[in-house]
Amino acid sequence: MIYLDNAATSFPKPPRVYQRMDEFFRHRAVNPGRAGYRLSAEGEREIEGARKTLASLFGARESERIVFTLNATDAINMAIKGLLKEGDHAITSNLEHNAVTRPLCGLEKRGIISLTRVDASREGFLDPDDVKKAITSQTRLIAITHASNVLGTIQPIRDIGKLAREKGLIFMVDAAQSAGAWPVNVEDDFIDLLAFTGHKELFGPPGTGGLHVGERAQISPWREGGTGVNSESPIHPTALPFALEGGTSNFLGIVGLKTGVEFILETGVDNIKRHGQRLLTKVLNGIDGLGDRIVVYGPGASEGAKNRLPIVSINIKGFEPLVAGSILDESYGIATRSGLHCAPFAHKCIGSFPKGTIRISPGYFNTEDDVAQLIYALKEIASSVRVTAK
Repeated sequence: MIYLDNAATSFPKPPRVYQRMDEFFRHRAVNPGRAGYRLSAEGEREIEGARKTLASLFGARESERIVFTLNATDAINMAIKGLLKEGDHAITSNLEHNAVTRPLCGLEKRGIISLTRVDASREGFLDPDDVKKAITSQTRLIAITHASNVLGTIQPIRDIGKLAREKGLIFMVDAAQSAGAWPVNVEDDFIDLLAFTGHKELFGPPGTGGLHVGERAQISPWREGGTGVNSESPIHPTALPFALEGGTSNFLGIVGLKTGVEFILETGVDNIKRHGQRLLTKVLNGIDGLGDRIVVYGPGASEGAKNRLPIVSINIKGFEPLVAGSILDESYGIATRSGLHCAPFAHKCIGSFPKGTIRISPGYFNTEDDVAQLIYALKEIASSVRVTAK
């Protein structure tokens, strides 16, 4: 199988991730830091080491501000619902994943907040001036994706973050798609809340993720319980990271996440980025050579791979996305993703709603030969009326 669905979940992981998790689970997977014996202390050191490793990746000064969560969705809900109060106004975009859209729309529907959704260009880029125009006297939060999971387009988060800082607003970035594949720095980019997931480009297992909470963001906890510290108090701790962590952590997953991030730091985010852009360029140029039989959404081959992750959304004329995706899988052994990709407003923006697109997302372990086989398959499907889904 040629796996080109890395925007959903990276696969495979670096071999060391599997090896490290297996070794830890077999020999040291005891509850970390909540007992005096050595194995427990070693487990706590692993978790604290993971915080420091992630802080290094994101340019964070204080590792205790890295809070572990179930995934990016969990982190985003924690941030939005722990920050916004009745009467607040929030700004977001039409590029967002439902992980951002639904919590905000839910609060809006219940009459707790007001919400403005800034439109991106047809190519999938936001203009900071449009964000600026949306600010009101009640605005408290700007919540923006770093990279569109439909188009791969990188948003000008530094410019938007600087704007938010100048206006005294909290800036939250959804880095689920970009963390590990594109540089992000919480200090340089003026990010108050950074949400990330472990199972995508951080090469960790599912069920892992986190939220970096900057000094300017005051988040009320909504998950309270055991933390292993201040156990005598009936009130949940107020100091990070425990203020936003309750219950036994996914310590096995965190070990895997730490190992994946170590691989990224050793390999270099810039090297991973360059590899992705090489594959993206090959995909775009290959599709461009197929003429008008393929509809490409967002920037095409003429714009190149600038400011873009290796994510391409297409449709094949004469085929619904689900049908074409099934043909790629069943006839050519190529795994892509078809549909709306949990980002309906983005598809409305680019004109592919309600059926969506075929999303192609090569990852670090894909090769140029994988892309060549994809282009061959697309050419055959697009030029044949005899090919049907099984």
